[in-house]
Amino acid sequence: MAKEVVSETDRRRRKPTKQGVVLTQKLIVETALRMLREHGREGMTVRRLGVALGADPSTLYRYFRGTDDLTLAIADELIGRAMRDWRATGDWRGDLRDIGLRIHAAYLDHPEAAVLTASRVSGRANEIATDEAVLGVLRATGLSDPDVVRIYQAFIDQTLAFAALDAAGLALPAAARAADEEVWRATYARLSPDTHPHIAATAPLLVARMNHSAYPTALEMLLDSAAATLRAG
Repeated sequence: MAKEVVSETDRRRRKPTKQGVVLTQKLIVETALRMLREHGREGMTVRRLGVALGADPSTLYRYFRGTDDLTLAIADELIGRAMRDWRATGDWRGDLRDIGLRIHAAYLDHPEAAVLTASRVSGRANEIATDEAVLGVLRATGLSDPDVVRIYQAFIDQTLAFAALDAAGLALPAAARAADEEVWRATYARLSPDTHPHIAATAPLLVARMNHSAYPTALEMLLDSAAATLRAG
């Protein structure tokens, strides 16, 4: 059974940890992000998190209902970092591009956390504020609400899908990542035009592009589609 979460007021009354800090949800989330970066998803346990904070691991359940609750808080923190200081400019295409690139970059800054959280829906403050911002940008164009929601869904899902895909590559062990990247040069670029004419014809271009994220290109294609919908009225 989930344990009762202590109110913020009661948390402030807690004594400092062995390291002399007062625990807060924000501190726990920031420490969890650091541990995910240093130890990966498998290494980020409640016990290790407690040690890093200088607190008994069971204390964490006073701030979160469980590890899944902490995961959702991490997801919301990533979105919050992405959208920090963002302001709408009135240029719908530029605003959506900026939001998408911000979210993608924030997730790639924390690959392990991105893989853990990209598929989740937290329903928390930063996520809700971002959804409101994207919908607001789209509705301000005069698009119908059905078109707004269709484009919004494609935009959000595409952004998070590429964030998860690209983060998963960055989360690989360095040797595995390097081996994957070398395949384009060592295998694809050497295929015979007699057996694989299309790969052989485009091999130099494939080698140049395939180890880089396609998200900026995919984002522009989505924005082009949205612009076409807007022109069609």
